Amino acid sequence: MLTACLAFAAVAAVITVTPGLDTMLVVRTTVTAGRRTGYLAAAGVAAGCLTWAVASAAGLTALLAASRLAFDALRVAGACYLFWLGAQALWRTRRRPGGGSAAEPDAPVSGLAAFRTGFTTNLLNPKAGVFYMSLMPQFVPHGAPVFGTSMAFAAIHTAEGLLWFGLVVGAAGAARRALARPAVKRRLQQLTGIAFIGFGLRLVTER
Repeated sequence: MLTACLAFAAVAAVITVTPGLDTMLVVRTTVTAGRRTGYLAAAGVAAGCLTWAVASAAGLTALLAASRLAFDALRVAGACYLFWLGAQALWRTRRRPGGGSAAEPDAPVSGLAAFRTGFTTNLLNPKAGVFYMSLMPQFVPHGAPVFGTSMAFAAIHTAEGLLWFGLVVGAAGAARRALARPAVKRRLQQLTGIAFIGFGLRLVTER
């Protein structure tokens, strides 16, 4: 069992530290709203992953994978949510008619909103569920209880995610003074807005 946990932890760690939507979301939240809010966004991401892991352990994601209609409906909903996040980020970087920047980039982001965004971006991604369904069973030792072992794997992945995003928030927070300058923040909002839309397009077009 220990060998299986260590093997899963190694693979999950590589996946966790690979840059993607979650990392970009946490970085942007930290830069625009501070470390505390960045930690809450990271907690939302971890909660979303944990939800999918539990669903996979309980066999619910197998039903999702078996139903093309349910999978596509959730996939389209997730893509629309990412489009909305991207459009919102780009809208906040617009310039006033007089040439000044809009005030929205400095608008405070509540911790609850940051947590909800991190949680929802994961919960509306059906590929996260399929990922857990396809990965975790490969590491369950023969004869071991599937649900209990899968939950142990879920706890490992969640802990790794929290640790990694804690480091990301710390680094982004340390660089916040430079990154939070109006011009830099505006470019960061534009970059993340385009990235969110790109992730949405990939989610809705990939099969």
